[in-house]
Amino acid sequence: MRESRKFIFIVLALIFLIIGGTLGYLFLLGVSFIDALYMTIITISTVGYQEVAEMTDASKLFSIFLILWGLGIAGYAFTSIVAMFFEGEFRKAWRKRKMESKIAQLKDHYILCGAGETGHTVIERFMESKEVFVVVEKDEEKVKELEREGVLAILGDATHEEVLSQARIENAKGLITSLSNDADNVFTVLTAREMNKDIYIVSRAIEKSAGIKLKKAGANNSISPNEIGGRRMAAIVLRPSIVSFLDVITKAGDIELDLEDVVVGKGSILAGKTLREAKVPERTGLMIIAIRRKDERKFLFNPSSEKTLDLGDVMMVLGREEQVDKLKKLACDFS
Repeated sequence: MRESRKFIFIVLALIFLIIGGTLGYLFLLGVSFIDALYMTIITISTVGYQEVAEMTDASKLFSIFLILWGLGIAGYAFTSIVAMFFEGEFRKAWRKRKMESKIAQLKDHYILCGAGETGHTVIERFMESKEVFVVVEKDEEKVKELEREGVLAILGDATHEEVLSQARIENAKGLITSLSNDADNVFTVLTAREMNKDIYIVSRAIEKSAGIKLKKAGANNSISPNEIGGRRMAAIVLRPSIVSFLDVITKAGDIELDLEDVVVGKGSILAGKTLREAKVPERTGLMIIAIRRKDERKFLFNPSSEKTLDLGDVMMVLGREEQVDKLKKLACDFS
């Protein structure tokens, strides 16, 4: 915006200089409009062509004034335009180099493939959680917008190995693919799984049968925004009280409550203790919703107070961020 205003000022100054010079020669020399314009241009440009009429003292002084003003404005215009170009290019190159340097150092980060509407929701959530992540997007305008917002972004096709390699997939701990069609999502999942056997992959599923294909390709989980949205709308209509209650427990006034998972780590004072002995609600204010054993996939909801916490067990808890941080310290979970 600042550069465009400067450019407009330069153009207007040149236009007014030409108009002023033409009117001056019309009055001082009594020549035609074309001759007056011609005199103005050769005077400003200092090319030294022959005058169209005999020069009076007044017209000579006017020419001197016009030359000085012309040189000043032309010089300012030239230096400003050159500065705008080189500063813009330098700033752009410096920003790109800085971003590439940050991406090259990424470790234990997340990769988001696709910055559409679903992708933007993921980005907002990652930023709220202060997670380290990088976005892969093949739309240049979207990449530029992300860069302006300070988001690490790579311009490229997520189905290509070299692009995922640029996103440091070997060191990433999670990948979300939210591309516009199932074929690209399946191919991205296949490529990502081949490049990193341990990465946790979640993919967007558009068609109803896509979820099975994505899991066969290597996705740990698949999500259908259309299906989830439909279920949500139906639930609001059929059971509005229950849905309202769920909304309340996850957002109570100005206090936001989140569901978080906390792992019982090595050296934790909670390991080997029952839930009664661990006293998690008393120590942290959190509510334990469920527990998942280390080698099991299913959660045990509303666990008994006599259930023992073992190394590697996952606790699903509901509470505020600072309360979750307290539990993570007790569980030695620094993830």
